[in-house]
Amino acid sequence: MGYMHVLSLFCIQIILLLVVVAETTAKVPAIIVFGDSSVDAGNNNVISTLLKSNFKPYGRDFEGGLPTGRFCNGRIPPDFISEAFGLKPAIPAYLDPLYSISDFATGVCFASAGTGYDNATSNVLNVIPLWKELEYYKDYQNKLRAYVGDRKANEIFSEALYLMSLGTNDFLENYYTIPTRRSQFTVRQYEDFLVGLARNFITELYHLGGRKISLTGVPPMGCLPLERTTNIMGRHDCLQEYNDVAMEFNGKLEGLASQLKRELPGLRLLYTRTAYDTFDQIIRTPAAYGGKIKDP
Repeated sequence: MGYMHVLSLFCIQIILLLVVVAETTAKVPAIIVFGDSSVDAGNNNVISTLLKSNFKPYGRDFEGGLPTGRFCNGRIPPDFISEAFGLKPAIPAYLDPLYSISDFATGVCFASAGTGYDNATSNVLNVIPLWKELEYYKDYQNKLRAYVGDRKANEIFSEALYLMSLGTNDFLENYYTIPTRRSQFTVRQYEDFLVGLARNFITELYHLGGRKISLTGVPPMGCLPLERTTNIMGRHDCLQEYNDVAMEFNGKLEGLASQLKRELPGLRLLYTRTAYDTFDQIIRTPAAYGGKIKDP
């Protein structure tokens, strides 16, 4: 099974989970997105980085068949989630010059492929760090207030669904690839460091008006195509060490979600395990998803 197809199935499973949320909660006026390549709608197209997806075969199943900067063959999870809430079928990237505040009023993406919770991760490929994504969000808030007025804007900020999907790059691009963080932290200490950064981000987002937040964990990192391809000594099998770290980190994110819901009044924070569980099911039982993994 090709990576494009795995990603498509992975996207669909996240969508199905959040469609349930859409059907059981109040109307959501906008989808606001933070994270990495799993949710980047094209912000990397307009920054100075090698990490881009503005070429074929990316976008082959997107409307018009053109690459948009999404790291997918078609739409990505936030697009489907937006449509499930009765909003537009594709969420625009904030830095895309083709769009303006009128387009962003019902959904906007600040995500940047290659980024992570750790600023050092974004430096690896010169992408947008998470703190900068939040600065763009503050700029968006000012523009939206000017566009619809303070009262309406504040209502959108408090009722919008905020999607967060990142963390994989912190481990695979940074911790396990560049020795700096490994000299400072054990892997478990690094997990705790990242969870602390996630806490700070969510808390600041809360103080900026965010109340409905979906926090997505990381997938089984050891089964990602690049990790399996380079695992020559392991006969291209999944790297169990990386998967164990992913499970441990996800457990800490889930614990963080529970803590923050107790600490921050009115916060509706949904931790989603789908990134790990569904990807793991696809790898273990590909036939159930209409595919087959070929032997190396």
